[in-house]
Amino acid sequence: MMATIFHPPTTEADDRLPSLSPRLSLAPIGSAPALLDGAWWPRSRDLEAELPSLTAVLEPLWGRITRVTVNPTQWPVIPRKVPVAGRVVHVGWFRDEQDPHELLLLSYHVGRWNLLVVPPQTAPDSAAWLMAAASDPRGTSSASRLMEEAARLRTLRDADRAVEAVWDSEGGHGSRNSAAPPRVPAMTGTVPQQPMGR
Repeated sequence: MMATIFHPPTTEADDRLPSLSPRLSLAPIGSAPALLDGAWWPRSRDLEAELPSLTAVLEPLWGRITRVTVNPTQWPVIPRKVPVAGRVVHVGWFRDEQDPHELLLLSYHVGRWNLLVVPPQTAPDSAAWLMAAASDPRGTSSASRLMEEAARLRTLRDADRAVEAVWDSEGGHGSRNSAAPPRVPAMTGTVPQQPMGR
């Protein structure tokens, strides 16, 4: 079973209340252990604003989250404690020991989970790819490796778009009259006769 929660904002009110709908994709429950348990696409780099909605969704699935660790290279401010539903989640950080694009969640009784953190400014198509790749139970890539692959795919896509734009500007398919039927090239030569059936 894939637990996916993916709610992009639909109104201005959603943008003002980012804690109401976390964007999250998780590996199927009970799947073989992978390097990542899923991906989270926060709307900002503000842990105090983003963590409460994330833990509210994860705790029914994973148990009470007691501690979170991040890499400080991706978070401008790291609070030591974040109030969550009338209690406190402790926040720590590791610069060298933790992947810069990963969030580690700890549950006192249940265990730990690693989520790829999709940067808030990521384009929706890249974010969707990252979330699917990070929640693949057969995944063997680290969070940073997935970010590198997403950047490579984005570069290829942008190059394809640039080539297509040049093609269109030089009279390519974009300049055709869409109402006219496609031209079929003329063929010359003879078609061999098939022997008649017996």
